[in-house]
Amino acid sequence: MTFNIYSLVILLALLGDFALGAVADWLNLRAAGDTLPAEFADVYEAAAYAKAQRYLRERTKFGLARAGLSLFILLVFWFGGGFAGLDRLTAGWAEGPVLRGLLFVALLAAGRTVLSLPFSWYGVFVLENRFGFNRTTLGTFVKDALKGLVLAVVIGGPLLAGILWLLGRAGELAWLWCWLAVAGFSLFMQAVYPAWIMPWFNRFEPLAEGSLRRRILDFAAANHFPVRRVQVMDGSRRSGHSNAMVTGIGKAKRIALYDTLLEQHPEDEVLAITAHEVGHWRLRHIWWLTALHLLHLGVLFRLLAVFLHHQGLFAAFGVEASAAAGLVFFGLLYTPVELVLAFGLNAFSRRCEYAADRFAAQATGLGGAMITALKRLSVHNLSNLTPHPLTVALEYSHPPVLARIQALRSLSATPDETNP
Repeated sequence: MTFNIYSLVILLALLGDFALGAVADWLNLRAAGDTLPAEFADVYEAAAYAKAQRYLRERTKFGLARAGLSLFILLVFWFGGGFAGLDRLTAGWAEGPVLRGLLFVALLAAGRTVLSLPFSWYGVFVLENRFGFNRTTLGTFVKDALKGLVLAVVIGGPLLAGILWLLGRAGELAWLWCWLAVAGFSLFMQAVYPAWIMPWFNRFEPLAEGSLRRRILDFAAANHFPVRRVQVMDGSRRSGHSNAMVTGIGKAKRIALYDTLLEQHPEDEVLAITAHEVGHWRLRHIWWLTALHLLHLGVLFRLLAVFLHHQGLFAAFGVEASAAAGLVFFGLLYTPVELVLAFGLNAFSRRCEYAADRFAAQATGLGGAMITALKRLSVHNLSNLTPHPLTVALEYSHPPVLARIQALRSLSATPDETNP
């Protein structure tokens, strides 16, 4: 292993990323004052708001500890010769760049999974349980982990093998073929995930006949939104958090409502939340975000093709040059670029959320219900009402709830919106 310019850049990138996250967490906790914003006085009791502040503090400290320990383990593994030892081990176990590369990545992924399990267990069975969110049994937790492993092997294995084969055989245009292959795979998964994979983890049942179902279908028809099914998902099987989603492409779309959402919100609010999700599709946000994701992949593979030929990158970790090792190490080198892209993607996503809120309020005439729905969601999910701007920029794909409410109130008011 040689400490060179690549070692320095990657080390500084990893430390800088952790330091930025820690500073953002510290500022975020400072911004979380004990005074309840006046906007929420009608839905939040003092005890409940104090609980939300405790939830924020404990979740932040847990996340910081997890990130710090993960970084420490990575650095110890790196500078202790772990990558070099793993490279020698796989060289003795497998022949050929594809099989050897699969084994190299699989062992790294397995080690990371094993190390993350205690954190996942604590997050679910201690932290979330302490604040009344966890409804996951140990059996469900184990089954989810095993199902995730099966999917990684059955779906991720062949995809990775294809990428490694292309990088080794397709010459100077390998990056382009990899990009096209992964882009096609992503679009395929977007189509089949709701129908084939989601039901493996959750149960979906038709929404019962009644007023809410009729109103949702009437709204969808009036806004030229083709929906095949309106379903209820057993979100309460794992958590007390609530949400709604629209999935599928073409005319195979379906609306899925968490059962917790139906338990916690009256009909007008559920319709407003559903309209918000429909708004993302009507305003083509999904296509824009998909296009940005695919463009991101293209940039990643193009830069990867450049650095795969830089021997210094592999010398920094003490391994032989290979496509698999290059994928892993380039992922670390790519950290600063990923951080910059995250700022832009999060900012764009927040703009989409404002637009979807506006669509929902105007298309349903239920701006007031949308506001009260956002308030109730904040209470039920113990959301942070006053996040620091740096945390918002780094982590928030949705605007802070108070900003969303203010944006809704600034619309051309209808009586429903001015008197929520």
